[in-house]
Amino acid sequence: MGLLAVTPSFAGDASADRGDLRPPTPVRQPVSPYKIQAGIDGEIYPVFANYASLQRQGDRTFGVVSVTLSNSTDAVELRRISVAIPGWSDDEIQTIELAPGTTRTLAFAPAFLPRLYQNHEIVAATAHVSITDTASSSTYETTVPVRLRSAEDMFWGNGFKYASFIASWVTPHDRLVEDVLGRAKRLTPDHRLPGYESWKSAAQQEQETYREARAIFIVLQRMGLSYVKSSSTLGDHKGVSERVRMPRVSLAQSSANCIDAAVMYASLFENLGMDATIVVVPGHAYAGVRVAEGSSKFLLIDVALTGRSTFEAAVASAQNGMASHPPSTVTQVMVEKARSVGIYPMP
Repeated sequence: MGLLAVTPSFAGDASADRGDLRPPTPVRQPVSPYKIQAGIDGEIYPVFANYASLQRQGDRTFGVVSVTLSNSTDAVELRRISVAIPGWSDDEIQTIELAPGTTRTLAFAPAFLPRLYQNHEIVAATAHVSITDTASSSTYETTVPVRLRSAEDMFWGNGFKYASFIASWVTPHDRLVEDVLGRAKRLTPDHRLPGYESWKSAAQQEQETYREARAIFIVLQRMGLSYVKSSSTLGDHKGVSERVRMPRVSLAQSSANCIDAAVMYASLFENLGMDATIVVVPGHAYAGVRVAEGSSKFLLIDVALTGRSTFEAAVASAQNGMASHPPSTVTQVMVEKARSVGIYPMP
């Protein structure tokens, strides 16, 4: 097949019989024809696993496991590759034709079982890779140790490169999220939360958005939601990763830090069909909503003040906070834009 280096034998080397003092030629060890990489530095984040598994194979820009194959022969080669994390995922199979002298990298994202999204600590696991040459039926197998991260671990990356993935924590259809909206509508004059209504003027829509956001804020306050910092996580990516509670957890525990509350508010706004946003600044996060259809203006809320201040104070705090940060330090994630590129709520 031309993919494995040949290991020469030096038994009975004639130079040794002549007393040649030159060092013997080093023995070349077999070299694997394949390169296997798993996760980010060997750590698999559920948020990325879910995203990649929802992508078509040909559209993936990354996967849970990547396999690089080379063909050093002068003939087309056919390979069948299967990848699984035993006990945690299904088996994904891909078949590839390798043209002579080419190298290809395939991204694998096997569908994970529900237990991955119920896991709250770092867990050791193994990625199993099997590659079969369909012509000779010879099979190459290997395992790669991996660490499965908690389902609550968000990997921001350097410079918040992966910030858009925070939209995976925005869960508009969660039962507890809808329960909040059911309570909030009772605080509006007409007992409605209509979101945007296109027949209204931009000014009227903005007024309605303000009323609905205020009702949501008050309901969460009455439910006892308050600030509890719980963002530390374990593993090799401290400083660029963080624990983020899912909205259902925050609501069940009546506890949320700023990013926890931001994804919760975004879930509530998205449920109403409104354009929700999460704004991250150094050391803090705000939630926001577009005030009217097509408007460039957003109502921002310092959601960390939920339960310990008024809605008006929370809006003012967000305005003042944003004014103190130069634009280069602000990262804004539009939930609808994240959805358009395939970032959906985690299971």
